[in-house]
Amino acid sequence: MGRSKKKHHGLITITILLLLSTTLQFCSTSRTTTKPEPVAARVVSYTKDIQPIMAAKCAPCHFPETGKKKKLNTYLAVRDNYKEILVRVQLPADHEDFMPFKGKKEPLTAAEIQLLKDWGEGKMQD
Repeated sequence: MGRSKKKHHGLITITILLLLSTTLQFCSTSRTTTKPEPVAARVVSYTKDIQPIMAAKCAPCHFPETGKKKKLNTYLAVRDNYKEILVRVQLPADHEDFMPFKGKKEPLTAAEIQLLKDWGEGKMQD
């Protein structure tokens, strides 16, 4: 090969390398990718999530006027009795302390129990 052809071949190689490096610089797979921000956990609130469960599953026994048991009709009452409520709704249905008592209402669903847990773990939003 003559000197001129070697020079020309070298220029082509350099040009190809420059084009590749420029192209790869903008390629998404050549850059370090960052993980997406985690999705914020859903905030469970007493008013929106817990109060409807209490009204559906604990009334009339634990609500004023008609109820004769410990009142569970307010945010404060449920917050103050949260641990006991959570224990009792998860007992076996034939346990004497299971709630709702003696099948007067349908037991809480797994989703309702999870909402109670999430509420308790989430600083008990009103």
